[in-house]
Amino acid sequence: MAEVVVYGADWCGDCRRSEALLKALNVEYEKKDVEQSAEFTEEARNISGRTNIPVIVFTDGKFLVEPTDPELHAELTLRNLI
Repeated sequence: MAEVVVYGADWCGDCRRSEALLKALNVEYEKKDVEQSAEFTEEARNISGRTNIPVIVFTDGKFLVEPTDPELHAELTLRNLI
């Protein structure tokens, strides 16, 4: 299981930006495309209580919604993922 799960969509600029940062930092993640699955859409909504994406979830249950690159970087550093 990946340390990071990203709920997002290809059309979402914030999703693409967060995924680009994860790739640049060589962080393994699982992508759950909310456009392709109503189940993933519902999972993201249940986690965050919102409809905004991306929702980025860590194995300890912490999640971020629409994080900036510095916010995401800080969480990855805190979890020793980079």
